[in-house]
Amino acid sequence: MTAVRQAFTRESADARRTGLIEATAAVLAEHGLAGTNVRAICAKAGVSPGLLRHYFGGIDDLVAATYQATSDRMDAIFAAAVEGAGADPRARLLAYLTASFRPPVTDPKLLGAWTAFWALSRNDARMAAIHAESYAGYRERLGGLLTACDALDAERLAIMLTAMVDGLWLELSLDAESFGAEAAVEMIERAVGALV
Repeated sequence: MTAVRQAFTRESADARRTGLIEATAAVLAEHGLAGTNVRAICAKAGVSPGLLRHYFGGIDDLVAATYQATSDRMDAIFAAAVEGAGADPRARLLAYLTASFRPPVTDPKLLGAWTAFWALSRNDARMAAIHAESYAGYRERLGGLLTACDALDAERLAIMLTAMVDGLWLELSLDAESFGAEAAVEMIERAVGALV
């Protein structure tokens, strides 16, 4: 009897990197920063530690890449919400702000990853730079949407509304039953109505 040889396919470098980034986000979500290490990430990804070091300089590089990838993913979600809102400037503004209270942004697993990123950005220059760029981009796009609604002092309003969205998102992530996503959407809509 002749053994049948199975075809071996090697994943592309991009697929391997993406898999490691997704595994890192999952480990951060499940175990927090304290439980995130090379062994846990590699077990989640189903790869050896040598492969992690091949694609990333080490765990710090991988966590930074995970923060950047997560930020980019959120940017794409917010941009899609705006595009789906049509041409009305106010509808586009509300879509941008309230996307934080709809899936996939409301996925409870995201909280573990975000809190780790925030904690690291306080003491790690590279993580701080990713954080600063991400939030500056969010506020800049929000400022543009506010300006399109003829808002006065759009830059300061963008800072205030960003803080409001973050606070509501964080509270909902910690306790989904506290007031609910629809109540958060209503609060944002009322704030926009009062300010713009």
